Amino acid sequence: MSTSRAGDRLPVLLVYGTRPEAIKVAPIVKELERHGGLRPVVAVTGQHREMLDQVNQVFDIVPDYDLDILSHGQTLYGITTKALTGLEPIISEVAPAALVVQGDTSTAFVAALAAFYQQVPVVHLEAGLRTSTRYNPFPEEMNRRLATQLADVHLAPTALARDNLLRENVPRERITVTGNTVIDALRLATSASRRVHDPQFAQFLSAAADRPVMLVTSHRRESWGEPIGHTARAVAELARRFPELMVLLPAHRNPIVRDAILPPLEGLDNVMVTEPLDYPDFCQALQRSTVVLTDSGGVQEEAPSLGKPVLVLRETTERPEAVSAGSARLVGTDEHRIVAEVSRLLTDQAAYDTMAQARNPYGDGAAARRGVDAIAAFLGVGEPPAEFDPGT
Repeated sequence: MSTSRAGDRLPVLLVYGTRPEAIKVAPIVKELERHGGLRPVVAVTGQHREMLDQVNQVFDIVPDYDLDILSHGQTLYGITTKALTGLEPIISEVAPAALVVQGDTSTAFVAALAAFYQQVPVVHLEAGLRTSTRYNPFPEEMNRRLATQLADVHLAPTALARDNLLRENVPRERITVTGNTVIDALRLATSASRRVHDPQFAQFLSAAADRPVMLVTSHRRESWGEPIGHTARAVAELARRFPELMVLLPAHRNPIVRDAILPPLEGLDNVMVTEPLDYPDFCQALQRSTVVLTDSGGVQEEAPSLGKPVLVLRETTERPEAVSAGSARLVGTDEHRIVAEVSRLLTDQAAYDTMAQARNPYGDGAAARRGVDAIAAFLGVGEPPAEFDPGT
């Protein structure tokens, strides 16, 4: 497909709204800035606000458009309708050659739908992830399936994601296996020397010294309430059982999450709860960790690239590659199982080394280049890239 315009770089509109999206889209933006035939135009919905702005600042991205849809107590209905109506005039004004969405957020689905309504080709970054359980995670599983139906170019992070798309009858020629851009972003963030920004985190690093560190993140909607409470009680038990262990918990700002996760951790000297860390600080936290306990999709990809065992606080995952490779294990939110699995990693060096030394199936730092090359090839201003192969 060719939509080239003589003497001009084709505009590619990138739409994102949350911190995880910003992290994974940033390397694409930077790669487009260097491309001779394409240029990035950035629109953010503001589905997240402060955390989104932090990532843009880290990667020196100034959005061209900002819908700023965040509101107190916002619902999925509100996010969907505000983003859809807000994107209509932006797409009309930019007249992009293609529109890029990332992953499985409501912003991603709605932006793809808005582009479809104006017959603009959709590029889906991180395409093909599946749990095959439509309500788990909710609403992400359905968001990503709907984005697939609207997309013209599918940038699959792994061969397994590609195979999921092929089973859904997506044409092979519309799929490129790129690796995951989160690895590109992680390498950019960890390669630059930078002082710690958050004073609580700096205090934690000083107190941790040579002690083992467990990094904990939990916030997903399907875990709200009792599941997060179970996780918190497990963390508290581990902190008491292993007094030399230092626990770092950057707490999500959602009060539903905080009300469930914070009370069991009160009064424990070796547990530090902080505000959400900015992206470079969080990368440093990952580097410093001994073991990671998380329900985050992105962290499941980032931690293995740093050789950190990941225990996933979910019953299913759309990222099974790390589980298959041995660098991640599903533990759910059963507190007894969490305690047992973490205890094993802290006391059994062979078990720890098996997970820490497993290969990383998610990327080699060149996913953004492959993704932009695939977009350029689709638009007729470049050649298709060689695909990512974790075995090479």
